[in-house]
Amino acid sequence: MGGLVLVNCAPARHLVTIEADRRCRGLSRRVPALSPSFDGHSMRSWTSNPRPPPPPIPAAPSSSSLPAPLASLDLEVPHPDAKLEDSINEIWNQRIGKNSSLYNGQKFRYGASILHMGNGVDRESSVCLHLGLTDYRTFVGTNLNPSWEMFLIPSEDDTIHCQHTSSPLGNGAVVETSDKKILVLQRSNNVGEFPGYFVFPGGHSEPLEVGISAHQAENSEVINRKVSQEMFDGIIREVVEEIGVPSHSLTEPVFIGISRRDLNVRPTAFFFVNCNLESSEIHQLYSKAQDGYESTQLYAVLKDDLAEMSLKMPGCHRGGHALYELMMNRKDIG
Repeated sequence: MGGLVLVNCAPARHLVTIEADRRCRGLSRRVPALSPSFDGHSMRSWTSNPRPPPPPIPAAPSSSSLPAPLASLDLEVPHPDAKLEDSINEIWNQRIGKNSSLYNGQKFRYGASILHMGNGVDRESSVCLHLGLTDYRTFVGTNLNPSWEMFLIPSEDDTIHCQHTSSPLGNGAVVETSDKKILVLQRSNNVGEFPGYFVFPGGHSEPLEVGISAHQAENSEVINRKVSQEMFDGIIREVVEEIGVPSHSLTEPVFIGISRRDLNVRPTAFFFVNCNLESSEIHQLYSKAQDGYESTQLYAVLKDDLAEMSLKMPGCHRGGHALYELMMNRKDIG
């Protein structure tokens, strides 16, 4: 599993609190019951790791969530190499020249995370996730730049290491049908990233869905709550649009962790979702899916067959499969 950084957490549904980050403009979340992370083949406990781990995001927010002020935070830091910065526009213009339908939409940017250890009695362990704003143009020009490694800063601190990259937070869902199969898509050959690969349904949560089109200068409890909710509404929306199932057939998403592939240092948050439809019904609905053009085929596979299929997935989705396996193992142990 080299080339991945995985953060595994106990299946989580409720937001504990909301915090703001002084270093990146945006919003932050905290989720309960984080377990050790693992990087590549080696396990490491966050208690002995001095640098912040790649962040998990909150599970479903609840009415008991405790809001905190929104800080005035910054976007990714421009790289001091002017030519490298200029390449962002150059690459974007090349992409637009080849595909005029590309849209420079805004995304939530991963900024940083901080572990808060619980005492096992009256305080849960939690991770504070910090989100900012970025856009697709900057993502294409930094994370997808052929010279993407030049945007990275040598540092054990992820915040410094990735401060010049867009690093939008993607999402993915491991969807289990009522006949106990897992849904996997094969990407179209016309998509920009990993054409023809197998993936779990997913995409991104969207700032505009909660009315955020620019950085917020003022503190806002309402914005914090909306962004938290969008993390979970967003993955349901992606499943509905890519698979074609109605939203009422899906359970509330359970956040299971986040994976970040070494290639392009791109993070993706993963969720587990149950669907109350059988795989045969879902195949019929898939033919009319809103975003069906992004994939060429839908597979409903048994859990035992998923491991082999995951070998043909992008790194972050292999990480999603690993997180799902960890979740299932925890269930078996429990």
